Amino acid sequence: MRMNAIAMMVAFPALVMVGNVTAATAADTKPDVKGLYLLTDYPAVSVRPGTTSTISLRLQNYGLPPENFALSVDGAPAGWTATLLGGGQPVGAAMPATDQSVSLQLRLDVPADADTASKTLTVKAEGPGNNVSLPITINLAKELPAKLTLTPQLPALRGTPKSSFDYTVSVKNDSGRNLTVSLAATAPRNFETSFTESYGTQELSSVPIDAGLSKDVKLKVRPPSSVDAGSFPLEMTATSGDTTAKTQLALEVVGQPRLTIAGRDGLVSVPDAVAGQQRTVPVVISNDGTAAADNIELSGSGPSGWKVEFDKKTIDRIAPNQTADVNALITPTDKSLAGDYMATIRAGSRGETASTQFRVTVATSTTWGMVGFGVIAVALLLMFGAVARFGRR
Repeated sequence: MRMNAIAMMVAFPALVMVGNVTAATAADTKPDVKGLYLLTDYPAVSVRPGTTSTISLRLQNYGLPPENFALSVDGAPAGWTATLLGGGQPVGAAMPATDQSVSLQLRLDVPADADTASKTLTVKAEGPGNNVSLPITINLAKELPAKLTLTPQLPALRGTPKSSFDYTVSVKNDSGRNLTVSLAATAPRNFETSFTESYGTQELSSVPIDAGLSKDVKLKVRPPSSVDAGSFPLEMTATSGDTTAKTQLALEVVGQPRLTIAGRDGLVSVPDAVAGQQRTVPVVISNDGTAAADNIELSGSGPSGWKVEFDKKTIDRIAPNQTADVNALITPTDKSLAGDYMATIRAGSRGETASTQFRVTVATSTTWGMVGFGVIAVALLLMFGAVARFGRR
């Protein structure tokens, strides 16, 4: 009993190995195909009179030694031109290696007055030991009506009034002939629109598109800076002759703060500043935008040596169409001469910035005036004393 078990254990791996070898052999077995073949994916095609059409072919060698095969086309009607191409050039012979193929093309130039009856052309490859032929049926079809299709990649975009809205739209020519397609866009008032190539900056108003192909174009839309938040419809139109295609697009503008700075009552002048002394200047920060301005940072600058500070460095929030009052603390240097100077006050929130220049008029410090008056008084006393003393002599 024990010996039988051992025998089964030894035999089982052997069976597995035999099974694997059999499966591998079956997978590696190739169909027993041998010979020369002329092949095409489409042995029956429709062409339009007055056009040039190309049919892809290949000369396949299965298991035969390489040979030189002469190529020809029979059955072309009068007025037709049938040309065999290889590598883009007319060819008269091909030599496929063993188990390899040679790619060919049959180019047909069909006259415009060709009758509409079906034609059969035969492509031949003839060698010293093998000959092969391929019949191809040619049906003459009337011209298909022009048809255009517009397909936007992203039909709805969202941004601020300062954003760039770029729509990429695929324009497809589903007709049987090449077309020149005119482009147009309908947008709300004061919105600017333009078309460019998908990967270029040159503006265009029309594009040529070959039959059955498509081309990507970019529609650029620029809203006015004063636009309010909201959703705006757009329409793109492609036209060629009597054929028109349209697609609907959407543009959403989100709110954005817009800051302005002025003095109280709109004044931006500061009279009666004194050299070396701090001057308090009331400042009004306004938000004329369509979204709240948050964490507004205040800063300022003036002539060299001046101090421009604020009673509060940051304003937490200004709602749309609201204002906030702050005090700018401007201190000219104690050596500032009397005259007019410019100081700049700035505010910034989420990339939105504003700045305004204030004209500061500086007068001489009263302290220096009193010192000057004292010096003059002392000089006068000395002068009168000298006159009185030397006048008696």
